[in-house]
Amino acid sequence: MLDEPNNWGRWGADDERGALNLLTPEAVVAAAGCVREGRVLGLSLPIRGATSSPAPTTVPHLRGRPLPQHFMSVDGGDYAAGTRAIGAGLKMADDALVVTPHGTTTHMDALCHMWAGDALYNGHPADRVRSYGAGRCGIDKAGPVVARGVLFDIPKVRGVERLSAEDRVTPEDLEACAVELRPGDAAVFRTGWPLAWRDGPDAYWRGQPGLSADAGRWLAGRDVCLVASDNAAIGGLNERQLADEDLPDDLHLILLWRHGVHLLEMLWLEELAETGRTDFLFVAAPLRIEGGTASPVTPVAVL
Repeated sequence: MLDEPNNWGRWGADDERGALNLLTPEAVVAAAGCVREGRVLGLSLPIRGATSSPAPTTVPHLRGRPLPQHFMSVDGGDYAAGTRAIGAGLKMADDALVVTPHGTTTHMDALCHMWAGDALYNGHPADRVRSYGAGRCGIDKAGPVVARGVLFDIPKVRGVERLSAEDRVTPEDLEACAVELRPGDAAVFRTGWPLAWRDGPDAYWRGQPGLSADAGRWLAGRDVCLVASDNAAIGGLNERQLADEDLPDDLHLILLWRHGVHLLEMLWLEELAETGRTDFLFVAAPLRIEGGTASPVTPVAVL
């Protein structure tokens, strides 16, 4: 599967950041030139955690994944029950949040998330992914992302509110968006699929639209630094929430594994699409989870 073009060895044998190496100081300075209004939009879904309420189920997520859990170790009820203040009348609340990012909230996949054979991206040994995390290509290696973002609004060019579950985005769809794509850009494509949650979980779970394999290769061949979408897997999903492509055409293997292109999934892109802007400053900072396969993120578009 590595017979086709890939980025292994492009930035040296020790590289664990992949296409994020394209974000040179010059590229970041150029990206800042997209700021023309000073308006800031958050591009993430909310994290609604609870242990005894349906709050997490009101946010789009994949079926069967562990939902966010939000615990309070100290809260107002403790003081009402007689807990002593920590100082002269000083009180505090303290919480803990447990999030499994894949399929449950807006997140960024690490290069160690998926692979084929015995090697991660760039030939790093896959046996370095162990029970305590990944010794190579973890999300902590990514660092903050500041790039020029480019929006491909696929429903807009197709003249629909959102794509259907069986739709796959083709290179022709991307070209029809008529946006300029430069090396080092963050490619953000909208499917509108989070809107399906308004019709209930079953509507959201009956499959998902996503990139075709050829569209993934089209983006990788143009040296994007990352690919982000409002769907849950970048590629499409069937009713069993699995990809139908075989290994050579799997989107995670094309982008993460072969080209070292980080993936951001489950964004909220509706307000950004309404602005009509196709270029913007894109900012995302994953948590420095050592050896993590992903991190929750709040991507930001600065217009």
